[in-house]
Amino acid sequence: MAIPAGQDALTITVLHGEDMPPGLSERVGDARLRFADDSTLADALPGSDVLLTWNFLSDAVRPAWATGGEGVRWVHTASAGVDRVAFPELLASDTTLTNSRGVFDVPMAEYVLGAILAFAKDLPTSLRLQDAGTWRHRETEPIAGRTAVVVGSGPIGHAITSLLRAAGLRVELVGRTARDGVHAFDALDGLLPEADFLVLAAPLTDQTRGLLHRGSIARMRDTARVVNVGRGPLIVQDDLVDALAAGRIAGAALDVFETEPLPADSPLWAMGNVIVSPHMSGDIVGWRDALVDLFAENLALFRDGRELRNVVDKARGYVSTSGGHS
Repeated sequence: MAIPAGQDALTITVLHGEDMPPGLSERVGDARLRFADDSTLADALPGSDVLLTWNFLSDAVRPAWATGGEGVRWVHTASAGVDRVAFPELLASDTTLTNSRGVFDVPMAEYVLGAILAFAKDLPTSLRLQDAGTWRHRETEPIAGRTAVVVGSGPIGHAITSLLRAAGLRVELVGRTARDGVHAFDALDGLLPEADFLVLAAPLTDQTRGLLHRGSIARMRDTARVVNVGRGPLIVQDDLVDALAAGRIAGAALDVFETEPLPADSPLWAMGNVIVSPHMSGDIVGWRDALVDLFAENLALFRDGRELRNVVDKARGYVSTSGGHS
């Protein structure tokens, strides 16, 4: 969908958190920038042409939209997932929604490979023994020839698949629909018993919410591990905790959670077979600059009335191959 060219001086509202987009003021030309946090977004949004949700974990957009969303022609989120801004009122509007697809693919793939290697080579135990000054020889596992089932067939899922195959793993990729090299979601139950590693990299949609639950975990090997770099609600977290505690699954590397930050009283913190990271799998040195670059490139297209990159298919909840440039 092409955006009609608007007035020369655009108004861009930036929803920020603790940090600001680096160098943004120098990249927007004569556009007027309004900076707002969760508490001030409702006041800043009216009269805006563009909303940049730099704080992509914020839940402030929907309540602010009710009084200030009219007239906003484009919303861009500084994340690959759009679940925080894909609320019914925005989806029903003519506002174009774009995401930051492409920025996080390789870093997240590297995180997944790192987590798999950490489990196979028992690195968490090595670090605990080192802290205790204990020398204890163990044998570890190979990853070559092991099977990973990767759920999510977008650019992140494909990057994960490529890197894991290069490391010697056999990979089964699962997506919304079956196509060459990709299984449909309804094939997942049949693939779970084969998985040494289950990697979740899917967007959060009605179809994917809670896809890993007590029943699906029961289909997995008790030696299998889960790696979640998608969204926390892809997993029924209580079911996973119970399975980990009972030894029905061997471990989990979790970068995303149902509630973030992960509450201090969560049992996940103390589990020796769990790796917890604070939603950082795609955040490498320079990632903020890459996000600003992508927004600035799209802003130039917006000014020219041209089709934007990474236009989200509102019916599907993600950028489809036919919706926006990848």
